[in-house]
Amino acid sequence: MHRRLPSLTLPKKADSEILLPPVAADEILQNNSLIQQLTVTAKDTALLLGVIMRTREEPSSTEITSYAPFSLFPSPVPKKLFTQAFEVQQDFNLLVDRISQDHEFLTKALASTIEVDEFTASLFSIYKQVLQEGIAQPITLGINRSDYMFDNRHDHIISLKQIEINTIAAGYAGLAARIPDVHRHILNFWGKPDEAAKILSNNAAKGIVDGITKAWQMYGSSEAVVLFLIEKVSRNIFDQRCLEMELWHKNIRVIRRETEDIHERGTLDDHKRLFVDGYEVAVAYFRTGYSPEDYHSEECWEARLLIERSKAIKCPDIATHLVGTKKVQQELSRTGVIEKYLTDCPKAAERIRATFAGQYSIDEGPEGDEMIAMAIGDPEGFVLKPQREGGGNNIFGEELRQLLGNIKDGPKRSAYILMDRIKPQVVKNYLLQPGKALQLSECVVELGVFGVYIRKCQKMFMNECPGHLLRTKSTEFADGGVSAGVAVLDTPYLI
Repeated sequence: MHRRLPSLTLPKKADSEILLPPVAADEILQNNSLIQQLTVTAKDTALLLGVIMRTREEPSSTEITSYAPFSLFPSPVPKKLFTQAFEVQQDFNLLVDRISQDHEFLTKALASTIEVDEFTASLFSIYKQVLQEGIAQPITLGINRSDYMFDNRHDHIISLKQIEINTIAAGYAGLAARIPDVHRHILNFWGKPDEAAKILSNNAAKGIVDGITKAWQMYGSSEAVVLFLIEKVSRNIFDQRCLEMELWHKNIRVIRRETEDIHERGTLDDHKRLFVDGYEVAVAYFRTGYSPEDYHSEECWEARLLIERSKAIKCPDIATHLVGTKKVQQELSRTGVIEKYLTDCPKAAERIRATFAGQYSIDEGPEGDEMIAMAIGDPEGFVLKPQREGGGNNIFGEELRQLLGNIKDGPKRSAYILMDRIKPQVVKNYLLQPGKALQLSECVVELGVFGVYIRKCQKMFMNECPGHLLRTKSTEFADGGVSAGVAVLDTPYLI
């Protein structure tokens, strides 16, 4: 019989304090015997429910796997801000889609960046060529994730602030959908069924699969397949498999190919239909292609162009990929820009702008000079962001000061943007990570909200916000996600 602990009240919501897991008091967190028992149960439960990853030592082997990193307890999240993030996601879906259709804006926004950032320039070159030839497929499928932190900088009032929006390869929906069941079981095992009942379900994976399914149906060929574009090495393969298996359950064939496979064995017919190994591709879903390392040869770029020229429904298409660049996101923060795209829904523009942290151009000129000087004088107040996705790329503190000092007098500065550094609310939790010692850590959480939309020509057929991703990391790390070995998967416990 499991020991039942006395009922505990939720932590006080004094914004300046460190929050504890809502089901645990500080003295409970220090109960080593109890924590060890819960930890063993938690890890076994995660493995049982398929919250797994390949190991860092054997990243290509499915013979050796372990649990994906996750928190022992669900972390406290302000209900008001969680609700706000969900309510604004459909607005972001609409905004991203409309910007992707504005060639003039994308060209102007990225003009300085493509002069100094070879990767963004290569993407933009494909974008221009596709426009010149004419877009072969009028159907667009968007799967994005908007990431937020809970900012505690201003008068101890916590607010929702967007870190970034990911428009390509927005991952972890599959594993995130399974984490709630892990935390429910831990709380029930502990003897806390009332608290377990408050754990939210997460339909992120189902919602994404519904979007891919709808796009596949709209393509109009029951024999066509969904193509997963994948990395050569993927520790996070089981997150992808969660989506893949759901599609197979719907009798939709999925094929997994690397970019080089498309170059070697992909073709377009006279109608620009894409065929790979004899399969006609209805939907090309990118789980790679967001970093320079994904294009390690000219053949990879040729394969990306082949896909973009095709009639396959791209997720994302090249224009939507470019909308996710840091430079575009910085330009959107300028006064009046998002309002231009949402004239039919001014409330949506207000909801979006309320989530923006300060973002600033450091292009050559008086505006950029002023921002660089400000950041060099206060390096802890800003974060420097290159045009990269995938986590672990941002620059902070003394490194930020030194880099800006080195590039401030040349064009290379246009490869970066500045953003106000968020001061997030701190929580306590145990972070379960394979091979790492168990210890109580001061942590910060990051909330991601998934969006799924489908447009054909100018008509929206789907605009949904199916689920979320909560990641938690120790305050000793400034940057880095789950795949980087820094953050862990988590579950929001609304307070």
